[in-house]
Amino acid sequence: MNLEKKFEMIRTLTAVVISLLVGFLIILLVGREPVQTIFYFVLGPVTKFRYLGNVIELAIPLIFSGLATALLFTSGLFNLGSEGIFYFGGLLAAIVGITLRLPSFIHPLVGILTSALAGMAVMAVIGFFKARYNASELVISLMFNSILYGVGLYILNYNFRDPSVSGFASLKLQTTALLTNIIPRTRIHSGLLLALAMAGFCHVFLYHTKWGYEIRMQGLNFKFAEYAGMKPAKIILLTSLLAGALAGMGGAVEISGMYERFRWAALPGLGFDGALIAMLAKNKPLNVIGAAVFLAYIRIGADLMARMTDIPSEMIYILQAVIILLISGRRFLENYRQRALIREVEKNG
Repeated sequence: MNLEKKFEMIRTLTAVVISLLVGFLIILLVGREPVQTIFYFVLGPVTKFRYLGNVIELAIPLIFSGLATALLFTSGLFNLGSEGIFYFGGLLAAIVGITLRLPSFIHPLVGILTSALAGMAVMAVIGFFKARYNASELVISLMFNSILYGVGLYILNYNFRDPSVSGFASLKLQTTALLTNIIPRTRIHSGLLLALAMAGFCHVFLYHTKWGYEIRMQGLNFKFAEYAGMKPAKIILLTSLLAGALAGMGGAVEISGMYERFRWAALPGLGFDGALIAMLAKNKPLNVIGAAVFLAYIRIGADLMARMTDIPSEMIYILQAVIILLISGRRFLENYRQRALIREVEKNG
């Protein structure tokens, strides 16, 4: 492991530890039973097999979100359009599950493919404006989140809403459109296998193909990539298409695997979580798996803590904010990095 990788690992772990210590301090200050509260938060998810299942269930969509955002960040694009695509992709998968009659093996795959293609179409528009006019991909992607949410809400409310159900919900998906459960006594579904396969695919694509090399080089040094003959417009479009497909798949997998109806009355927040996961994973596809499981673990722990004690689960957002602030701060642990670099130079003479 070279010095830079070691530094980034230490930097990320330090940020996580500091955020957890901040959380513990808040619990000690405001909690009536701080020891019990910390126990539920830290160890609660491993006290029952069902809770561990909840961690994996929550990690599945987070893996898709993290992969989509990591690809975009690797290429130097700050695009947060995964959020709207997650919502719209889930809605399209639900529509396919409601309207089409297909065999049980093919039905969910058609829903996932439809959502992936829709995600690619949306990201292609965002990528086109970035590549052709150098428009801010952040602004366009955030605008598309609102557009997709509004259009999706209209389609659901006026075409597929179930009037017999209280609240905001679609008609029931056909059972053939639902992903199969793969671990008894949990709701862990076959979408987990697809998420792991996509993580492996993204790793191979980024680190063992010509296109992946070009994406990484453009993210590291745009001017060098352009001078070396790489085509920025092609790279932007390619990355956008792949990220859109992953985000669309994530929305479809979440709806087909965890729900029998489409029930998202608001944007689910899963797309925005991808930014945090990509930061924790340092944009490495295989690291995304661990980062997604970690985030899912502390969220399930926070949920158990809120149910068993007097501390609300919203405390988890404080931890997330501290992690983002420390990891995104360029000067965090910079003195440590400089001293380590000097020691390495002196050691090698």
